[in-house]
Amino acid sequence: MAGKQHWQQRERARDILSREVGFVQKPHGGRLRVALAFPNTYYVGMSNLGFQTVYRLFNADPDVVCERVFLPPKQELAAIAASGTPLVTLESQTPVADFDILAFSVSFEWDYTNVLTLLRLAGLPWRAAERGEHHPLVVVGGAVTFVNPEPLAPFADVIAAGEGEVLIPALHRAMAAAADRADLLHRLAAEPGFYVPSFYDVQWNPDGTIAAFVPRPGTGAPLPVRKAALKATESCEPPSTTIFTPDTEFGSRLLIEVVRGCANLCRFCWAGYNYLPVRPFPASRILELARAARGHATRVGLVSIALCDHPEIEHILSGLHDLGYSISPASLRLDDLTEPIVRLLRASGERTITIAPETGSDRLRRVINKTVTNDEILDRADLIFANGIENLKLYFMIGLPTETDEDLVAIRDLTRQIRDRMLRHARPRGAIGRIVGSVNPLVPKPGTAYQWLPMASPAEIDQKIKRLRELTADLDNVYFNIKSERHSYYQALLSLGDRRVAPVIEAAERNGGQWRAAAAEVAVDGDFYVFRDRSHDRVLPWDIIDGGMKASFFRAEFDKSTRAEWTLPPKRQRENARHLPTLG
Repeated sequence: MAGKQHWQQRERARDILSREVGFVQKPHGGRLRVALAFPNTYYVGMSNLGFQTVYRLFNADPDVVCERVFLPPKQELAAIAASGTPLVTLESQTPVADFDILAFSVSFEWDYTNVLTLLRLAGLPWRAAERGEHHPLVVVGGAVTFVNPEPLAPFADVIAAGEGEVLIPALHRAMAAAADRADLLHRLAAEPGFYVPSFYDVQWNPDGTIAAFVPRPGTGAPLPVRKAALKATESCEPPSTTIFTPDTEFGSRLLIEVVRGCANLCRFCWAGYNYLPVRPFPASRILELARAARGHATRVGLVSIALCDHPEIEHILSGLHDLGYSISPASLRLDDLTEPIVRLLRASGERTITIAPETGSDRLRRVINKTVTNDEILDRADLIFANGIENLKLYFMIGLPTETDEDLVAIRDLTRQIRDRMLRHARPRGAIGRIVGSVNPLVPKPGTAYQWLPMASPAEIDQKIKRLRELTADLDNVYFNIKSERHSYYQALLSLGDRRVAPVIEAAERNGGQWRAAAAEVAVDGDFYVFRDRSHDRVLPWDIIDGGMKASFFRAEFDKSTRAEWTLPPKRQRENARHLPTLG
């Protein structure tokens, strides 16, 4: 049985590689061997630009061989587990346990159980404390490590917090110089961005909150661990798709990061704070990469928190259009949408634009520091539909601080006014598009101005969802997708938890993702993490990582939020000085 499964894994890997363009194969001899794991399926993982970027960064070093591994499809996963067949990498079909490093790129809290599944399939102990010299070094990185690494801390030998362009060369240097595993961990702990959980003890208060993180004597472990950040991007390769495959969501699409960071600092947005400062990638290099990829891609997806913060965005869009690409941007910031940008997007074939009003109320937008008004949103909607864009996707949130029923009514009213503008432009053309509203309950995130807030109660969120469905039920050509509170609750638990949440992840991996049963099995009170006001906590779980923003700044922003005051970015301050002197 095991032999059959091993043969089937090898055949499936070869079949996948036969449809790929751009993968890397190197001899293993004399090289540092890295198994790079994405804790979800191939289809999902190969759609992830961060994962592809880490693969490129590792393999750019001639002394490193990096090969990929993914969560097997459900039926194959069960067969591998039942037979005890070792999990193998894609490129050479080598058992994962034979590599020097097993590096996880984790982007979503829901994949935490899959991290454990991949460790299990590879024949590795879940807990770092149970692994030794003969095991690969388990490194956990990715977007979630910027936010809160603690729920995953017991499973990682090392957590890589920061940007791969800085972390990967440092990891290789430490591996090359280390005499043994203990020496390696000490060397990594001395580098920015490397958090070695076993080097720290956690002290608890009687009420269950954290009293302190205490570095163990002799480790030299810093407190806190400073994240690794790329200072400038001028000489840096823009992250882009390097492996093209039809077996993914973006099969014919080149993904490319245009600018990193966002200056607007919405108070709920961890990415806005954690990817500062704003750093554009060179326009000339973006277009060179697009030109080189044209034989493999017909569409280009522009990845950014704030696309229009790039000073040459119109030049980039024009160049991509001249190359014959259809252009799909990420969510566009309303205050930066211009007529040339919308025209270029439409000329490239784009029919849908995504924007994020977040709420329908100017007052509530000031609370969350979303620095646009309803009048500006409607003005941009006119601009979008007048230039031939047919569909609009809107992102909204509910459960925001100080939110009232009037704010829910305002979502309905703003959406109706946007729809009216769509109809006004669409009817003469004889083709009416649609508006899709995506609504999510606020999950207060670590490393934001709302990190101390409890999540709104299930009853409150359910009531808001019901009310919003009633308000929007009769809007023709408008469709609302509203995420349930139950889904958000366990996302919040994984986002806001500390090391004591790790047993919940283990139980959920064993029971197939039944989170409620998992928390009950290990007697973890999720409400303690999700519905508790943390404003008086001296230490928060994520304080172990220094993300670059001081708690005093977040406190000041939280206070401004209670007064519905904006903190305007410099560009917006200049505009208001000219046009809107009464706003503030």
